[in-house]
Amino acid sequence: MRVTSLRPSVACGAALAVFSLLIIEICVPHSSIESAAAAAVLIGIAGGAGSNFLFAYFSEKARSSSAVAEEQLREVVDNLQRESSRLEAILGSMVEGVVAVDTLLRITFLNRAFAGAMDVPLPLSARTPLVQVVRDNDLLDMFNAVLNSGEPLQRRLILAAGGARTFAVQVTPLAGGLNRGAIGMFYDITEIERLERIRKDFVANVSHELRTPLAAISGYAETLLEGALDDRENSRRFTEIILNKARQLTNIISDLLVLSTLESGKPPAPEPISLKESIESALRSVEPVARSRGVHVVFQFAEDLDVLGHEIRLEQVFVNLLDNAIKFNRPDGEVRVEMARDADRAVVRVRDTGFGIPSRDLPRIFERFYRVDKARARATGGTGLGLAIVKHAVEQMGGSVSVESRLGQGSVFTVALPPVDSGVAVS
Repeated sequence: MRVTSLRPSVACGAALAVFSLLIIEICVPHSSIESAAAAAVLIGIAGGAGSNFLFAYFSEKARSSSAVAEEQLREVVDNLQRESSRLEAILGSMVEGVVAVDTLLRITFLNRAFAGAMDVPLPLSARTPLVQVVRDNDLLDMFNAVLNSGEPLQRRLILAAGGARTFAVQVTPLAGGLNRGAIGMFYDITEIERLERIRKDFVANVSHELRTPLAAISGYAETLLEGALDDRENSRRFTEIILNKARQLTNIISDLLVLSTLESGKPPAPEPISLKESIESALRSVEPVARSRGVHVVFQFAEDLDVLGHEIRLEQVFVNLLDNAIKFNRPDGEVRVEMARDADRAVVRVRDTGFGIPSRDLPRIFERFYRVDKARARATGGTGLGLAIVKHAVEQMGGSVSVESRLGQGSVFTVALPPVDSGVAVS
């Protein structure tokens, strides 16, 4: 049983007794002093007991309120810790780089994306200076400017620490008055810029490739209309040139459509294809060109091999490779096609005795509209898209294509495809 202190009740009772005696004397002036004192003492005793009860009640309430407040405070702290952990997990899993610094440019937080982009080993020591991680003055200037002005900044920076990659960087001040820090968000736009350059180059190349034959068509057509129609010899030659240029335009547009389909269109369902039959069909297609140029074509194979892919596209791969090998060959040259199985791949090699490709051009040989010898390529009617089509078509069938060449000694294009029994998925 809880025993409460008597001090509040005694003090309160005495006070009430004195106060009651004064009130009785004022309100009942003719009462005897003994009666007034007795009444006052009774009132004081009753008041003291009541105050003791009230003191005990409010003391218990205070203790109960303190326990409730402590529980509420603990719950608030737990919630804050959970939210902090949740926020740190979200920032840590972002693909964009995130780094936070204090007013002295010491790192207070960084995620794995930022550490990976900057090639920073984790874990990082507490309060590591930002200058030890990123040494680019432009980035340090951004953070200093934000800390001094309190205003966010956004810039495009090429950071050496990221392997000379391009980032869209946004630095924002953190709340906290004079002690605030700043947080930086790093968006890697290197690939986006590369694709944008490819797009611009593609538009420029297409415009150039279409403008050349169109200019010839327009020029010869105007010449005919201005009176050359009456010149039977020249009018026929001009008309043949117009026809050839129109065919060149048709080929460019056709190759562009094929390339567009390969890059973004849904491919047909893969099916088993005989490599021997596909190569022989391609050889029949290029036979007239080989005969007219005096190039001898040889096909060597030990056994037929089946691959899983797309028949029309595979034949187009071999037609493009053979067509280039014939057109860029020497007079009375040779093209040799070899088919064999190499480990878990079906390999086709197209060798020619042509002029070869300079080593500086080899890395770009499969780019759209890229030509080693631009004048010779246009003279032979090439569109500059054949090898780009080869690369996309082969990769779509789960294979790869490569080239080896030495200037003046010819080239070897190698197509490696998964055979039917390899289990490789075809997109």
